[in-house]
Amino acid sequence: MQQNRHNRVQRLKNIKIAKAFRTTSSEAFCTLTGLTTIVIKAEEAVKLYNIMRKSQVHESDREVQPNDWIHPADSVRITEQEDEHAIQIFTDGSKSEHRVGAGIAIFIQSNLVHQLRYTIHKRCSNNQAEQLAVVKALETIEKSHISDNLPRTVTVHTDRRITLQSLKNTKNHNYLIQEIRKKLEKHNWTIVFTWIKTHTGNYRNELANKLAKEATRNDDISFNRIPKNEIVQQVSDQSIAKWQIQWDRTTKGSTTKQFFPTFKDRLTTKIKLTPNLTAVITAHGKTKAYLHHFKIIESPACPCDGGNQTVDHLLYDCTKLQREREKLISNVLKQNNWLVNKSDLVNK
Repeated sequence: MQQNRHNRVQRLKNIKIAKAFRTTSSEAFCTLTGLTTIVIKAEEAVKLYNIMRKSQVHESDREVQPNDWIHPADSVRITEQEDEHAIQIFTDGSKSEHRVGAGIAIFIQSNLVHQLRYTIHKRCSNNQAEQLAVVKALETIEKSHISDNLPRTVTVHTDRRITLQSLKNTKNHNYLIQEIRKKLEKHNWTIVFTWIKTHTGNYRNELANKLAKEATRNDDISFNRIPKNEIVQQVSDQSIAKWQIQWDRTTKGSTTKQFFPTFKDRLTTKIKLTPNLTAVITAHGKTKAYLHHFKIIESPACPCDGGNQTVDHLLYDCTKLQREREKLISNVLKQNNWLVNKSDLVNK
């Protein structure tokens, strides 16, 4: 009962968006507007809530709670120029089909002293790999035995500006960003971050990239916190798949189904909905066949005398539209014949 009420509300909204006739089915409406049914969207919201707030099935990269935030005054020093300090850290991330890897190269007085590789879950991002590399590099420096003669100043080089921007953004409280800030707060060294342009022949940066790629071939996962946007995308894909099953099973919206056999086709197709376009895609419009079906006019025949005036007739056969059809074939479809599926036609 409650679902029917929600569906009716969504139907009224879809009518306005699609500029369609009220006789159009709700199933066709949802595909036409690209909006999954409100019941499926509600289920999606509940599932996301359970994953992000309650369930322990997914280890998500949630934001750190406020009581663990670093004070905004403890800002990170970031420069656009390379400071030639005694200790240089180069980090990089790499993503393959099966894994994501983080690579770290640490130089002390121009000597390579550490080559580190860390493998993270395949659903993690390159940005997370880069951030994990920074965390692990700071941990390594903290545990290393450094000569007392060396100044306690480190330069961390990264080729991802988004990492630097995230560190400067006091509203960003993602887990790895907060871990970096914690390391900086506890470190009694001066840590400087700098951006370095990737693939410019800097052998130290190229070494970090090589280590990251090698890490993607390992099986020992060091980090598996899936980013929130990845989880949201997965749940959204599940909702789309569920709607697709309903769309395949329904006997309604048969004409719309010819234009959009899969819901993903509609989501990836940018169209501007107009009354005429909606009438063609749904077959619910001011064609004579439609008006005759509802006994508004006496005959469904097209004025061209070539048959009943249906959507298919207007698209493929009506002689009164031959000039427009030829222009469409030559200028848009760029082919010599009119043997084209409706699903291909709507993409053009």
